[in-house]
Amino acid sequence: MLLQRNNYIGEFEFIDDGKSGSFKVRLLGNINDTKVIKPRFSVKTTEWGKWEQRFIPSKDFGMLIVSTPYGLLTNAEAKKKGTGGKLIAYVY
Repeated sequence: MLLQRNNYIGEFEFIDDGKSGSFKVRLLGNINDTKVIKPRFSVKTTEWGKWEQRFIPSKDFGMLIVSTPYGLLTNAEAKKKGTGGKLIAYVY
């Protein structure tokens, strides 16, 4: 849902093959890179700039996915809510 809201992916569906299954995902554009961030760094509300510089190539290009008390949010949503959290992944 987070990637859908930010126009990285479109519709997706689960395909049950009787074993573990798989997902069919429609991409809306190019995804250049996506990776999990390990270890899960804690981010304070005043540190967003530092972490954006480290994982996102340029301003307004890509997003960090963050686990917060409000659930999974992007870095922009977390900044608006004035909360910190743990870094999960990045996409650009």
